This record gives sequence, structure tokens and C-alpha cells, in this order.
Amino acid sequence: MTHVKSNMLMACLLTFGASIASTASAEVKLDLANEYSATSLVGQADTFFVEAVKRHSNGEIVVTPHFGGALGFKSKDHFDAVGDGAVPIAGTYTGVFSGIDPVFALSAMPFQAPSLDDAVAMFEVAKPYYEKVFAKHNQKLLYASPYTPTGIWASKAIKNDADLKNLKIRTYDAAGLGTLKAIGAAPIQLSWADVVPQLSTGGIDAVLTSDESGINGKFWEHLTHFNAVPYSVAINMTHMNLDTYNGLTDEQRAALDKAVAETQAENWRRVAARIERNAKVLKDNKVVVVAAPEALISKLQTAAEAVLNDWVEVMGDDGKAIMKAYRERSSN
Repeated sequence: MTHVKSNMLMACLLTFGASIASTASAEVKLDLANEYSATSLVGQADTFFVEAVKRHSNGEIVVTPHFGGALGFKSKDHFDAVGDGAVPIAGTYTGVFSGIDPVFALSAMPFQAPSLDDAVAMFEVAKPYYEKVFAKHNQKLLYASPYTPTGIWASKAIKNDADLKNLKIRTYDAAGLGTLKAIGAAPIQLSWADVVPQLSTGGIDAVLTSDESGINGKFWEHLTHFNAVPYSVAINMTHMNLDTYNGLTDEQRAALDKAVAETQAENWRRVAARIERNAKVLKDNKVVVVAAPEALISKLQTAAEAVLNDWVEVMGDDGKAIMKAYRERSSN
């Protein structure tokens, strides 16, 4: 009798242990890399996603975000890192991927999508093209995270093209580099992590970026003016290793997909509110906000025309189709 009870107890313990093991193995842990801070718009977007995934998966999928480049990857490293599986997920300003495929230069193409509504329209038109490139490189596009509109942070009001002459200004992609060179500036393409150190040492005198990014970097410690030009509303994209995504159970993928849809909708809403908030933050920190004169905007637009034409030529029929669909949509 004692022997029978002992066997029954052992069987129960083994069953209980198997149950625990099964539960433990069902939990999926994923890292998410982002070069920007947790308080940035794109950082908050990824945090929202992390929480939404946890909620929809009932805690079965745990995504751990690593902001400020904490994993040692800069944005330009993310494409290979995610494709190879070194990092399962990353939130990236994808303009740095334009050397991999020119479609990634689109979102920050100068003077093509200067408002939030324009940015939404452009992303939705181009989304199938983004998805195709990501899939080709073993990745899945999850969602886009917009910045507030891009402008020029400087130590002066920029009133004409003469004020840009030989100005050492940071830009974030090849399109900005080409546009600013064409108007006579001395642009330098820098990753975000390098911007404040370069400002501190005098390596650059101005920064092409959003008011949001300047606020996160406390640019008022180095610069006095934010020159509002209708340049673009750039976007981050959060992308995932495709093998990792496909390795999830059907239920886990469904939970993650729900979190993605919820995050995308929230991202567009969040940036609209942030534009209003940022105006107050700039004022409180004595940053002078300058509306760019029409004559300057016109010259910048002219400088950007060659960049767009080159992009369309490189993209071929896809580029023509994207711009045609975008212009038809944005004109309605």
C-alpha cells in the first residue's frame, strides 16, 4: 500500500513538473533595440507595443525594450541585426537603410510629406513596398512611428540661403545630405547618438531634426533657435525577425498582430498631441521658434527636386507608382 501511494505521489509530481515545464516553454522572451530614448515619441511607441503585446498574449510574450542604443547597436546596424536574428525586434529610423533599398529614403524625402496627414498617406501608399523589402531580408514590418515635423535647430534665425552657406549641419540621411549640399550648406550625416557630442565639441553648428528630438536632446543647452521649415515628417519603423515571428504559435501571432494594430493607431494619435505640447516646452526653455520665409522654402524645394528625381529614377516603375498614388491621395 505504501509502495502504491509512493508511485501515485511520484506520478503526481511528474505531472505537475511537466505542467510547469510546459508553461515555462510557452513563454517567449524577445529583446527590442532602439537608439532613441525611452521618453522620445518613437521610444514611447515601442513601450506601448511592449505593454500591448503583454496584455494581448496574457503575459506569454515578454518583449524587453533597450533604449538609447543600450545593446550596442546604432540604427544603421539594425537591418542586419534583425535579419540575422542577433536582435529579434528593432525600432529604427529607416532612412539609414536607403543604401540597402532606396524605398527607405521615401518617408523623409524633402518637402514631399511635410504634415502629419501627408505622412500617413505616404506610409499607407508605400507600406506594401516596405513589407516586400523587409520580407526579402527575413524580416516583418510591424508598425510605423512618426516624429513631429522636421526643422533646423541652430544658433540663429535662418532667413535665406546665405544663412545656410557653409553651415556645418547634421543630417540623418542621403536625401538631406543632397538637398543641403545643393543649397550651399556643409552637411554631415550623423547617427543620433553622435549628435550631442558633436554639438558639444563644435563639430556641427546646426541640426536637421524634429523639435521633438531636439527636446529629448536638450538642444537649448547648445542652440537657441528652431527654424520651422515644411521639410518632412520622418518615421521610424519597428521590424521583427521573420523566423522569430513564424516560430510563434498561431495564438501568439494573433496576439502580437493585435498589439501591432493597436500600436499603429495610437502612434498617429500621439504625435498630433505631441506637436502642441512641444510648442510649450520650447517656449519654457526660451527656444526661439522661427517660421521659415517663403523665399527660403522655395529655394530649399528647388534644391530638393534633384534628390526626388534621382530617387524616382533609381526606383523605376515602383517609384513612379508610389508618387502617383501618393499625389492622387494627398490631393483628395
